[in-house]
Parts: sequence; structure tokens; C-alpha cells
Amino acid sequence: MQGYILNIVKVKEEDLIVTLLTQKKLKTLYRFYGARHANIHLGYKIDFEAHLSQKSTIGMLRNVLHLSVPWILDIEKFYLWQQFIKLLYRHLRDIEDVDQFYFDLLDEISLRFAKQNPKRCLVESYIKLLLHEGRLHSDLTCFICESEIRDDLILTRGFLPAHKRCLFGQIVNKTKIETLFTQGSTLFLEDAEVDYLWSIIEEGL
Repeated sequence: MQGYILNIVKVKEEDLIVTLLTQKKLKTLYRFYGARHANIHLGYKIDFEAHLSQKSTIGMLRNVLHLSVPWILDIEKFYLWQQFIKLLYRHLRDIEDVDQFYFDLLDEISLRFAKQNPKRCLVESYIKLLLHEGRLHSDLTCFICESEIRDDLILTRGFLPAHKRCLFGQIVNKTKIETLFTQGSTLFLEDAEVDYLWSIIEEGL
């Protein structure tokens, strides 16, 4: 079975409780500490076995194999990857059965990270996530007063759009945001604009 490590909690004597995203489930497993164990880190994709135990309420994580990626030693990319993984964990942590979309999205991001600017990749992937969940406000209607935004546009957490008069925040280019929401591409955005959109994502998915 394969899965992405979304969360790691250290317990007694350096044992770990590990939360993994598989294609259909969010699994929480116990991993005993030992010198022969492979190293695992937040964000790793691993192949593993889950063993049930009569003595524990959660399964055991066994036979772990790290499925590495070519950009694993790129500090900037791996840091941003782990930040997104943490955000995704907080987004999904109360769910056991998950749509395969989330596993496939991480697979896609992992492949694109090898060649694409990581923040641009994550912004575009977040658009896909919002669209999948039915939360993308592509009509750019203010979520506060529920009327159309014709001029100054503010984006807040979840890329929710609002009028400048309704919400305090940094004004973003309405035409560019419309294009981002409809085309899902950051190609026409400046790096500073991508940085700002990433800072919104960091507030929570």
C-alpha cells in the first residue's frame, strides 16, 4: 500500500504515531522505534504494510520503503511541500474515508515540482482543490454583501472574494484573478502576486 505522511507525533521512547493519506483512507498507524527502521519524515511518500494488533486500537506501520522524488534535496521545494502537507492534514484530519482526488493531487504536485516553480504549482493545485470541493467563487461575488465585484477586489482565506469596502486587505488585480479562477494557470501572474496568493493559502485550505 502507498501513502503520503501527513502528520507525525512522537510518543514514548521515540515511537511514532503516523497519519497517512492513501488513495481512499486517512490512516493512523503506530510505528515502533528501532535502528533497523527506515527514516520517515513529514511529506514522504512511502510504500508500507499496516498490521492489526489485538493489543492496540490502531494498526502497526511495518515494512516501510521511501518512494523518493528527484527534488527531495532542494531545501526550498521540500519546505514548501511540507507546508502544504501540514495544511492538507489540518483540512482532512477529521475524515477517515477520503476521495482519491487528494492522493492524486499530491502525486501530480510531486511530479510538477521537478520542473515548475513550487509556489506557482501550489497556487494552481489549490485552485483545483477549491474547484473539486465546490468552493471556488469564479463569479467573483462578494461573500459578505453577496453583490458583484466590479472594481477593487480583495481575497481572503479560501480565496473568498470581497469588495474593498466590505473587507480590509490588499487589492488584487480583478482581471488576473478571473483568469486564474477560470484557467487555473499562474502564467500571467508576477512572482510577487504568486507570493501573495501563497500567503493566503498558508492561512488554511
